[in-house]
Amino acid sequence: MDDAEGTGETSPFHAGEQEAQERAGVRDRAERAGGMIRDHMPEQHRDFFAQLETLFVGHVDQQGRPWASLLTGESGFIASDDPTQLQIQADILEGDPLRDSLQEGMDVGLLGLEFHSRRRNRMNGKLHSLRPGAFSVKVAQSFGNCPRFIQTRHLVARTGWRSGKQTRARVIGSAQRRLIEQADTFFIATQFSEGKGEAAEGVDVSHRGGKPGFLRIDGDAQILWPDFRGNALFNTIGNILLNPRCGLLLVDFEGGDLLYMTGQTEVIWEGPEVEAFDAAERLLRFTVEELIHLEDALPVKWEFEAYSRVLEKTGSWE
Repeated sequence: MDDAEGTGETSPFHAGEQEAQERAGVRDRAERAGGMIRDHMPEQHRDFFAQLETLFVGHVDQQGRPWASLLTGESGFIASDDPTQLQIQADILEGDPLRDSLQEGMDVGLLGLEFHSRRRNRMNGKLHSLRPGAFSVKVAQSFGNCPRFIQTRHLVARTGWRSGKQTRARVIGSAQRRLIEQADTFFIATQFSEGKGEAAEGVDVSHRGGKPGFLRIDGDAQILWPDFRGNALFNTIGNILLNPRCGLLLVDFEGGDLLYMTGQTEVIWEGPEVEAFDAAERLLRFTVEELIHLEDALPVKWEFEAYSRVLEKTGSWE
């Protein structure tokens, strides 16, 4: 890693993140914000993870393809004995690519997100102590994120739940198209590593949100979405600049379906395509290489809080 400009301290950002920050004109701001990135979890983050009933996981399969996955469990399925690690006990869903990816020492990105409070915290690190139904993650980077673009939902138990059929494909079919077009939320996993063992290297998983329709399908294998003004860290885009592979996860919060996709992404920085999206800073174009659609897969669901109620409480749907 390079020294932070003007600080003489080691930057928490790798070259791709720094390039994206520079191009967006937020390099100095990002470096200041980088002070919140730690090599351990503060107590409030440890307590936050321990109360969650869901956890989003970014990982890379044996072919080097990133995926984003979702783990569920009763509150307490995530625990922390010390500030440098999380212990996770969860059964991975049949068909989830994480089942075949798990191995000792692999990089993972974790995102804890509580939809009803719109709180989210991230932790990236290495997996260890792998055993049936459980593993631990050693912290490399730990930091919080603002609640922008998180749609408020309330987690409830499902009744009559059953695991449905699985579909694997290389193009977007009609069932997947409906899920994508109605989505207001998705999760993206990216990865970059030069093998130096630096804290900024590894896997990251992040939330993206917008009003339904912000994901636009082009043909049968491409998806475009706007990138709005955010926290200026550029973890996701920074990784993509150095490694265009990424994984997407869409959740049918009411129906229980999961749509996993992996492929290649390019960043569109300017031009008429960007201008066509209201408030977009830039666009990302994703090309599907493989998708996995698990129908009725989740043992939980979320009740949606209308945009009008969010607007009434916060003054902004964001």
